[in-house]
Amino acid sequence: MVKVMSVSVLALAAAILLVTVAKIPVTEGVTCSPMELTPCAAAMTSSSPPSQACCAKLREQKPCLCGYLRNPSLRQYINSPNARKVTSSCQIATPNC
Repeated sequence: MVKVMSVSVLALAAAILLVTVAKIPVTEGVTCSPMELTPCAAAMTSSSPPSQACCAKLREQKPCLCGYLRNPSLRQYINSPNARKVTSSCQIATPNC
């Protein structure tokens, strides 16, 4: 179980690193960077609840979520059951892209 979680966290970190170079600008003044979601990594890869910092970052990055969903490297993490639980816990609606 610990090994699987470690692999998941490493895969998430690798995906985030892959797309860090390609920041997606949004008209609302938010710079889209998956690295901004680092406070959510534990909650998105396990059953732990999201922190207040995670929820704040998700609210900040909400305009970017469609861009992350379009990115094949990130889609699996943003669209995962745990990620949906995190957005639900943070009371953030899943975007219709």
